[in-house]
Parts: sequence; structure tokens; C-alpha cells
Amino acid sequence: MEFDRDHKRRFNSYTEYIRKTFGGRVQKVVVDGGFTCPNRDGTKGTGGCTYCDNDAFNPSYCNPLEPLAVQIEKGITFHAVRYRRAEKFLVYFQPYSNTYAPVEKLRQKYNEALSFPGVAGLVIGTRPDCVDDAILEYLRELSQQTYLQVEYGVESCYDKTLRRINRQHDFALSEEVIRKTHELGIRTGIHLIFGLPGETRQEMMAMAGIISHLPADSIKFHQLQIVRGTRMEHEYFSHPDDFHLFELQEYIRFIVAFIEQVHPAIVIERFSGEVPPRLLVTGKSAVLPEMLTKDVAPPPDWGLIRYDAVLRLIEAELERRDTWQGRLFKGIN
Repeated sequence: MEFDRDHKRRFNSYTEYIRKTFGGRVQKVVVDGGFTCPNRDGTKGTGGCTYCDNDAFNPSYCNPLEPLAVQIEKGITFHAVRYRRAEKFLVYFQPYSNTYAPVEKLRQKYNEALSFPGVAGLVIGTRPDCVDDAILEYLRELSQQTYLQVEYGVESCYDKTLRRINRQHDFALSEEVIRKTHELGIRTGIHLIFGLPGETRQEMMAMAGIISHLPADSIKFHQLQIVRGTRMEHEYFSHPDDFHLFELQEYIRFIVAFIEQVHPAIVIERFSGEVPPRLLVTGKSAVLPEMLTKDVAPPPDWGLIRYDAVLRLIEAELERRDTWQGRLFKGIN
């Protein structure tokens, strides 16, 4: 497989995809629709995923107590300073599971967001176990009226991991729902987390081939970060040998090797995640008081590096190796 020299970057960039789709810059505005998850409300379990604290990725303007229109207006104002060229916006229903409700409630929420001036479409984050045939049919209809992408939290391809992090569904369901969504003509995104407890580097790398054989349009990668107050914080300090968290340079090398094996048609939206420093467990000062007597190394500290800088390091490594997304992709039989 050869590198397409006419392509501006060495990976299938979301920024370029959006520019081609809309003819210019489009900015995502995160909103909290007031949803929850089946592994939080007792339907399947309680406590949510062990790594999860939605405050870790909710922007400051996102408040579920405020109407969607207010959240969208604040979000557009927030982004106007940094992204002055953005004239269109995608409303991103991000926190929790944003299809976990009857169709009529979803219709009301989504229509309210789409009615705001400047909104060009929706991105809906959810779980594979939070859609059924009726919801998928509604999303199919919606996708024919506006830009729509549904993002599924897959997180891992291994059932042992999914059980350990309290996902309350298996990978087979993720595969089934991703295929169903794609077959209905709905843009489909997936999320993966690298560094979940019990997974080896070899297992993580093997997921490149697994996800490349799914009909996903886009993907987001996140390195596991230990967030204060989560069940995983306690698990990390109780069973540190089960965790293999990434140092920054190690992650750069890993993710470049990973995307070499990823299907070149899959759009990469993000290579890594960011957690506000106040919520992140790093350094000895962050160790839980009850763990101070144990010889446990704190999680790796990437410092205050922002995503843009991480992306530059990844692109520099791609250049240094003279490699690109899909270079080692073996194709689909």
C-alpha cells in the first residue's frame, strides 16, 4: 500500500474530512441533554464505567440544568474567540448515553438543537446497548434530513476488559450495532481506550485489525488517564501491576505503530484525550491517603501538554518513520 502524496497529512484527518464535507471550518459545541446510562441507573448496574467521570471532559459552558439553547449559545460564544473562522456548528451530545430515552424524547431534544441558528448537524455519543430498532430507524430518518454522526463507546475489543470496567455489554454487541447503524446509512464513529487494566501492549495493538474490519466511518483514540474520585483510582492503587499506562513518548510510538495497521478509509478524529489537571491523578501528591504506605508509582504525568502539541509529535514521528495510516493494513477478505 502506497502513501497518497496528494493527501495533505499522513493520516485520514477529521479536519480535512469536515472541510470537504462542509466547505469550511465547523466547530463542535458540547451539550448535556440530561441523559444517564443503564449501568448507572440500575437497569444493568450501578456506578457507571470504572474510569468515568463526565466532569473530566465536560467544558465549563455545559450545564444540564440549563436549556439546550442556552448551552449552545454559551458554547458558540466560548469557541468564537479561538475559532473565529467557524460559521457552522455541530451540536455534540457527549455526556453519558444520548440515545437512552424513548424516541419522542430524543426527537424533542435533537430538534431543539437543530433549530438553533448556525447548527449544521448533530453528533450523538452513546453506548451499543442504548439503541434498538425503533431508535435506529428514527436516526436513519434524521440522517436523511441533516448531518448526523452516532459515536459508540466501544473502549475495548475484549470481553474480559469490558467486564472489569463495568460496561455491562460485550464486544459482540458493539460489532452488531455498528454494522446495523452502517447498513442504515448513518455515519458511525467509535471510541477506543488504550491502557485499560489487564490488557497487554500486544492485545491493544491487535485491536487495529479488529476495528479495521468494522464498517466505522471514524474513530477516536484515548490513552487511559486516572481520574480523581473514580473506582479506577482505587483499583490503580490497589492493583498497580494490572495497569500499563503510557508515558508520552511511549504513546507516540505506540499510536503511530497502531495506525499503520488501521484501514486507511477510517477518519481519525482524535489520537489522545485530555483531562483537566485538577481532576487528573498524577504525582505523589495525588496518591490516595490510605495508599501512602504502599510502594505504588503514580500514573505517568504528561505535564500540561495540550492536544495540539501531542498531534504535532505524532505527525513528526510519522514523518521520521516515513510511514502513514494503513501502510501495514492487510485488507479485508
